[in-house]
Amino acid sequence: MASANTEPHQPDHVRIFDTTLRDGEQSPGCTMNVEEKIALARQLERLNVDIIEAGFAVSSPGDFESVTRVAQAVTEPIVLSLSRTREEDVDSALRAVDHARHPGIHIFIATSDIHLKYKLNMNREDVLDAATWAVTRAKKHLDYIEFSCEDASRTDWDYMVDVCSEVIRAGATIINLPDTTGHAMPEEFGRMFAYMREKVPGADKVIWSAHCHNDLGLAVANSLAAVRNGARQIECTINGIGERAGNCSLEEVVMAMKTRKDFMGIQSRINTRQIYPSSRLLSQIIGQSVPANKPIVGDNAFAHEAGIHQDGVLKYKLTYEIMKPEDIGIPSNKLVLGKHSGRHAFSNRLKELGIDTDAVDLNKAFAEFKALCDKKKIVYDDDILALVTEEARRTTDHFELVDLKVGSSSTITPHAEVTMRVDGVEHTGNSNGDGMVDACYKAIYKIAGINPALERYAVKAITGGTDALGEVSCLIRENGSTVAGQGAHSDIVMASALALINALNRLQNRRHAVLKPTSDVH
Repeated sequence: MASANTEPHQPDHVRIFDTTLRDGEQSPGCTMNVEEKIALARQLERLNVDIIEAGFAVSSPGDFESVTRVAQAVTEPIVLSLSRTREEDVDSALRAVDHARHPGIHIFIATSDIHLKYKLNMNREDVLDAATWAVTRAKKHLDYIEFSCEDASRTDWDYMVDVCSEVIRAGATIINLPDTTGHAMPEEFGRMFAYMREKVPGADKVIWSAHCHNDLGLAVANSLAAVRNGARQIECTINGIGERAGNCSLEEVVMAMKTRKDFMGIQSRINTRQIYPSSRLLSQIIGQSVPANKPIVGDNAFAHEAGIHQDGVLKYKLTYEIMKPEDIGIPSNKLVLGKHSGRHAFSNRLKELGIDTDAVDLNKAFAEFKALCDKKKIVYDDDILALVTEEARRTTDHFELVDLKVGSSSTITPHAEVTMRVDGVEHTGNSNGDGMVDACYKAIYKIAGINPALERYAVKAITGGTDALGEVSCLIRENGSTVAGQGAHSDIVMASALALINALNRLQNRRHAVLKPTSDVH
C-alpha cells in the first residue's frame, strides 16, 4: 500500500480535515449516493482541503464503495476511512483506501467513563489495549494514522494522557480530541489541549486535531480555542452539517482565521473563493437550504437593509462588512446566461459553480438549459446548479417517472394520474387527494406498493419570479429507515413527484444493501 505524504510535525498552517462525507452525512436527510459524494469530493479538492474523511468503510457495502471511489477520484487530499478498534473495521478501512494517492486511516474508541460504562462495557485497561492494538495493526500497512479519543471533552485528562502516549508509541501521527457531545466551553477545551501537549510524551511529534460538535453553538469557538492552544488541524463540514446540531462549520472557522489573522496568527490553506460554490453544491445535493442568516454563506450575510447600515456601506464598505463577498466566491452578478449563450460559456460557468464537467453529460445538461431558457426570461446560477445536480442525485432507478397528469378546481377534488416504470415495466395509478401533490403522492404509493410516512416536505423557489425553478425536498420513513429525496422542475407538482421517486429509489437501494451494525461515532 502507498503511504501518504510525510507531513511536518508542526505545520505552518492549520490543516482542514473535511468530514462532510462521513460525519456530515450522518445528519438526518443528508444521505448522498456515490456519484454525489464523488462530485462533492472533487469540489473539496478544488477548495484545497488537506484531508477528506470519505466514509466509514465497514458500515455497509455502499459506504465501502464510496470510500474506494472517492479515494480514486482525488489526487491531492489525504483520503481516510473511519475505523473502530476492531480487526474487521481496520482491515476494511485499509482496503477501501488502498488505491488512494495519499491514503490514511482514522481509528477511534471512546475514552470517557460514561461511554466505557454504558456503551462499551469495557474498563480503562481494555480500552487502552484495544486502541494500541488497532494502531499497531494499521501501522503495518500505512504511515498516516489518526487516532481519536471519542468524547475527549468528558474524559479524565490523566487517563487520556496514558491513552495518547501509548497510541503515539504504536505509530499514530495525528491525535484528535473530539468534543463529541458539544459539551465543552472554549476556555476549558483550550486548556485540555495545552495540558495534553504538555503531559504526553512525544506530543511535539504529532499533529493535534479538534473535532467539535455544535450542540451549544460553540463548535467554531471551541475549534479556535484549540488552535490557540496548539492544535494544528480542525475537523469540520461544509455548512456545518452533522449529527444533532451539526459540526464545526468549515466556512466559519476558515474565515474567522482569515479575517482575524491579527489575533489568530495562523491560517488555513483553503481556497476561500471556492467556499460559496462548495456550500451551494452541497445544498443542492442534499436538498437542504442554507438559512438566510447563516454566517458567511447565507443570503443575508452580505445584505444590508437598515438605512444607517446602507449609508455606511455606500460610503465605505468596511464600516459594516468585515469580509468581501468576492473572497468567498460570491459572484458579483448572479445573472449569468441566456438562450443565446453558447456551449463553451455554459461549460465555463459550470466550472465556476464548482461542477466537475468531466462527470456531467454536457450535451444533456446544455439541452436542458436551453429548454429552461425558453421557459424563463432570466436564468440564474442556482437554476443551472439545480439542472445539473438533478441528474447527479438520481440513484439506481427501480422507479422512474414516465408521465404525470393532474387536475383540480374550486369545485372538483384534486386528481392525479401517474405512469411509472418499475424495473422497466410501465404501470399507471390514479388517486384523489387533498391537493394535487397529495393526489400525486397517493398515486405513486399505489404503484410502488408501499405507504411510507412523509416526515418532511419542503418547497423552495430556487430563484425569484413566477417562472422560478422550484426545488422540492422530502423525507420519508418506513420500518425505521429514513431517506431524503430531492427534485427540481419548473412545475412544482412535477418537482414533488421527482423528489418522492428519488426518495423511494434510495429506500429501495437501502433495502438491498446488507448493513452491518455500527456504534455511535464522534
